[in-house]
Amino acid sequence: MQRKENNLHKGEIWQVKLPPANGHEQSGDRPAIIIQDDKFIQTLPMVLVVPLTSVSLAKRFPATLVIQPDELNGLSFTSIALIFQIRSLDKRRFIRKIGSIDKNILDHVLKILDKLTSH
Repeated sequence: MQRKENNLHKGEIWQVKLPPANGHEQSGDRPAIIIQDDKFIQTLPMVLVVPLTSVSLAKRFPATLVIQPDELNGLSFTSIALIFQIRSLDKRRFIRKIGSIDKNILDHVLKILDKLTSH
């Protein structure tokens, strides 16, 4: 059987199990975009992700991006990428692959993350 970390790749959307939340933090089973480079996925025990939500009110926050469902991403609903809620997750929290996002959308997510972390 192939190990899960060999199947995780940057730009994929996975159903993940987030830990319990406080305040506005996302929690529970939900889709998330892997934003970590593949070489670090192979060498680190944790993976950086951007959680998604289907709650449309979330787009009122800066550092979010609306993603429409399509055949490639496998999403069932319009989703909001909560880029300001970037998380590092243990590989055991990855449940199943849902799909992948278009390279242009991934680039947009990473540009927003860059703006969020610039000084």
